Amino acid sequence: MSNFQVRTDLALEARESISETESELRGVRVEEYYREEEDVRVTKVMVDTKNAAKIMGKPVGTYVTMEAPAMVEPDEEYHREISDCLAEELLNMLPGREEEQSVLVVGLGNREVTADALGPQVVDNLFITRHIVREYGKAAYNCDKMNLISALEPGVMAKTGMETAEIVKGVVSATSPDVVIVIDALAARSTKRLNRTIQITNTGIQPGSGVGNHRNALTEESLGVPVIAIGIPTVVDAATIVWDALEKMMEEEQEGDEVNYMSREHLNYPELNNMYMTGKDIDAVVKRVSYTVSEGINQALSTL
Repeated sequence: MSNFQVRTDLALEARESISETESELRGVRVEEYYREEEDVRVTKVMVDTKNAAKIMGKPVGTYVTMEAPAMVEPDEEYHREISDCLAEELLNMLPGREEEQSVLVVGLGNREVTADALGPQVVDNLFITRHIVREYGKAAYNCDKMNLISALEPGVMAKTGMETAEIVKGVVSATSPDVVIVIDALAARSTKRLNRTIQITNTGIQPGSGVGNHRNALTEESLGVPVIAIGIPTVVDAATIVWDALEKMMEEEQEGDEVNYMSREHLNYPELNNMYMTGKDIDAVVKRVSYTVSEGINQALSTL
């Protein structure tokens, strides 16, 4: 099937999908380390050239992926450790981290669609300071230095009639933040990474790209300020689930002829192209991980 396409927002999965002949892809550097104490595997994919970006289908920039297998579990202590890791990685990516900054946090997504509600729910738990500092000064928080944090939940075009990029550009123009942090739910290639992975990138984001809804990008080029995107995959393409199930079944049966016959090109079911799957407990999971992300952002932005 020539038009079969595995959709993923994770640069790590895009790198893994490259054929073995291109495994030593020029222009892509990969660093990986394991944080044993937190049980978090961190992979940094750095896309350095336009040619590599074209092959991977990801813009030039840095992508940090945190894989936390137990992130779906209701373990508050573990989630606190994940927040600490997120804060550390976010600080490493923030420009001018040692200076006071005005930061706009944008929660993308549709609050009424549970799997897409990560952004709005993260915004609900942020420590917003801009209005207080502007009104009463930093003395209101008994400190001499403080980042000015503001937040925006632009909703979706079906409700507003406006592109997300149009709304964000207007707010950026009016408030002049030094950096924009965008939060969004992502699509994954592997069910093993569903709700267990956090991606941080300095390339910005194209809302809806993981599920085929291409909207105007939120990037440094389009907004005029650095844009950092944070996302968690909450859905996976139905077609890839079918393929993975068939592949696993054939591997267990060890029937080589069938394996050779079956391929992604034969997985031609148009009705699967626009179907995305998520877990049955996605409401509880999104609520839990949104708090984890918000705590990581709060911790990072309160560090001066």
